Amino acid sequence: MCTEPHPVARAAAERFLATNPGDPGTYPTVAELEDRAISMLGDIAALDDPAGYVSSGGTEANIQAVRIARERARRNDIESPSVIMPESGHFSFRKAADVLDVDLTVVPTDDDHRVRLDAVRERVDEATALVVGVAGSTEYGRVDPLGSLGEMAHDVGALFHVDAAWGGFVLPFTDIEWTFADIPVDTMAIDPHKMGQAAIPAGGLLVRDEALLDELAVDTPYLETTSQATLTGTRSGAGVASAVAAMEELWPEGYAAQADRSQANADWLATQLAELGYDVVEPTLPLVAADVPTPTFEALREAGWRISRTGTGELRVVCMPHVSRSMLESFVDDLAAIDECAPTTTATDD
Repeated sequence: MCTEPHPVARAAAERFLATNPGDPGTYPTVAELEDRAISMLGDIAALDDPAGYVSSGGTEANIQAVRIARERARRNDIESPSVIMPESGHFSFRKAADVLDVDLTVVPTDDDHRVRLDAVRERVDEATALVVGVAGSTEYGRVDPLGSLGEMAHDVGALFHVDAAWGGFVLPFTDIEWTFADIPVDTMAIDPHKMGQAAIPAGGLLVRDEALLDELAVDTPYLETTSQATLTGTRSGAGVASAVAAMEELWPEGYAAQADRSQANADWLATQLAELGYDVVEPTLPLVAADVPTPTFEALREAGWRISRTGTGELRVVCMPHVSRSMLESFVDDLAAIDECAPTTTATDD
């Protein structure tokens, strides 16, 4: 779910490679660029007075969201805080639960691969510190019913986190409600180095209330700043600068055109796979999944295609900005040729 960085993002990354936004006293220019990056991410996610920082990616942002929720819960005398997420949630939340020693409750999804609200409702309680919603799932590109999830979280005093690491640069050009203006979200992961075309690593953590970052703050006595809220500390300014460069170049018209092109490619591919006889999960966002059998999948890999599977075994194709229609046409041609060569079995009577 990453792509080739935009040329302006690549150039900015190279220029700021040896800077550290974690030390704004020494590197004030890249610190100012980080403020600009958060401001622009706030524009994309419809967040007034945005706060946050440029992380290494969605994993770090998700871990930090869990950390914020855990610290807040402990201050509220919750001894064993828990996190509730759908089974479509990213595996980074399992890392977070392990590292931060919180209970993780995984709830099922429905037939459309979105979280089951009844399952969440059964499990939220006073010990719940965080409820997670997905805005563009890794396997199927689905968006959970975020508004309802946020209300459930707040009803029990929990925070609500939206993982829009991949979907955040596509969803603005849909009619899906996912932003801070649409739903009661407290924290969000949104990654410029995915559909945003920034250089790796450039993730993003946004918070509705800047005070939430205080839950992360630790003293930094040898730096000119008195505290630091990030997880990694020292960070290259390359990701910060490339994110700003990409967003200034592409937001909003360039991203809109990219989203239209990627979605058109996904819709076209889904139609082609269905015509070849495969069961296809219809793409909500530019991601296609289909039930290609293992021998065919392996034959595609042997033909040189870099492809992946969902957790239940379907072929998974993400139509990122670098994925062109001609590339997909070649892929479908190879798949059709493999199908023609595949052995067939005929039922016979005993």
